[in-house]
Amino acid sequence: MFLILTLALLPLGLIALIASLQAIRTADLEKEALLRVAVTQSARKLTADLQSDRTALELTVNALASPGSETGICQRLELFLTSHDRDGGHFYIYDRRGQRLCGSPVPEPAGIAIGDRFAGKDAQLLPTSQFLVSRVRSRNGALVGFAYYSRAHLESVADPATALQNRQLTLRQGDARMVISRPGGAPINGHSSSLSARLDPPDIVLTMTVRDPPATVARMLSLFLPLVMWFAAAAAVGWFVVNRLLIRPLVLLRRSVAAYHPGEVLEPLQKVRTPAQEIVALGETFREISEDVATHEAEMAQGLETQRKLTREVHHRVKNNLQIIASLINLHARSAHDPEAVEAYASIQRRVDALSVVHRNHFAELEDNRGVGVRPLISELSASLRGTAPAQARRFGIQIDADDLHISQDVAVPIAFLLTELVELAMMLDPHGAMRIAVRGVAGRDTRALLSVRSSGLRASETMTVHLAERYGRVLTGLSRQLRAPLDHDAEAGGYTIEISVIP
Repeated sequence: MFLILTLALLPLGLIALIASLQAIRTADLEKEALLRVAVTQSARKLTADLQSDRTALELTVNALASPGSETGICQRLELFLTSHDRDGGHFYIYDRRGQRLCGSPVPEPAGIAIGDRFAGKDAQLLPTSQFLVSRVRSRNGALVGFAYYSRAHLESVADPATALQNRQLTLRQGDARMVISRPGGAPINGHSSSLSARLDPPDIVLTMTVRDPPATVARMLSLFLPLVMWFAAAAAVGWFVVNRLLIRPLVLLRRSVAAYHPGEVLEPLQKVRTPAQEIVALGETFREISEDVATHEAEMAQGLETQRKLTREVHHRVKNNLQIIASLINLHARSAHDPEAVEAYASIQRRVDALSVVHRNHFAELEDNRGVGVRPLISELSASLRGTAPAQARRFGIQIDADDLHISQDVAVPIAFLLTELVELAMMLDPHGAMRIAVRGVAGRDTRALLSVRSSGLRASETMTVHLAERYGRVLTGLSRQLRAPLDHDAEAGGYTIEISVIP
């Protein structure tokens, strides 16, 4: 039906289109004829004005070149030129020696050299100074006269009597070009029509340029209105057919797919009937894909649950093994009688407890998958270190000031060991002292934080230098390398600072 209706209306649309094109062509021919009349009229007016002024200037030059000439002839020439030139009629008369015999009181426009006054064309364009100059020599060649015409005067003379809008008048002489009239002061760009006419002297050409009317929507609509009507009729039928048989089923299919949640089975065309087999096949494809996704989702959920159980079991066994190791170390420590052996067992137990604390906190945060909390990790580690502290350091105080930050297990383990080493070193050097542990986020960097440890026992001393050289210095350096950041020591204040990575 769509094709039959389109072919039936097409001849009528073509006939109306041809008629519209013919009307536009006739209008263009009339505009061209009007432009030809206007440029011819402007050229004649400008030629007549130049010839009349040239005749008056020639009479004046010949009279001044003859013996016994009148002295008032220059005043009469000036009166004649100013009578029809609103700019005052600039004229100048020179002899062979370059002396001005008479002329206008205003300075002569630039453009003609002194040596070229008697040579050159009868009429010459001066694009630099925007003047047209007419040159007249006396019969005996002793004098030469110049009449200058400004752009404003040329425009007023060449203005056509016909009411042509958006016109531009241009004078050309060889390569020289001077625009004497522009619509609104701006050059004509884009589509335009131009016609030219010669002046007298014939080497100067007057060109009139008229801007073509813009291709407005109304003009284009009037031209293509038959085709628009033909297309609208055909498109209406086509829209109905496509909307009912294609677009509506596709819209319903899109809505069904957009509302799909993984695990469901799609039935997009269960309530829609369409003769388009491609859409039916597309709906069946979506149904099959949803079935596969639901099957895979169930398998992945089952596998994830199995993996979670296995991970929990592994962590549970690791935690139990660490507790067993701590208990064995405690039993051996009780059976030891040498103070150095007891201190060695306590030192080992503190490090096992540090690892156990990290593991317990990581196991507690495993469900949320947010990492290890810094504040609970340091709090539990501090309690464990105070519980296993030597007898002389039972009153050693630990103050904690930490933001709510989380770190990965790879960062938590070296931090726990680092704090254990520093607390043990501070307890050994100043058993009755205290320690302040602070963790603050770095401003403007969500993934970095600053860990600082300060204690009076960590100040520079000979004993501390010995301990650092024997064991603690190498351990602290190795832990800072694991954290991939330098460990800064403020010997005077007794503080250590290091930058760590946090989970944003």
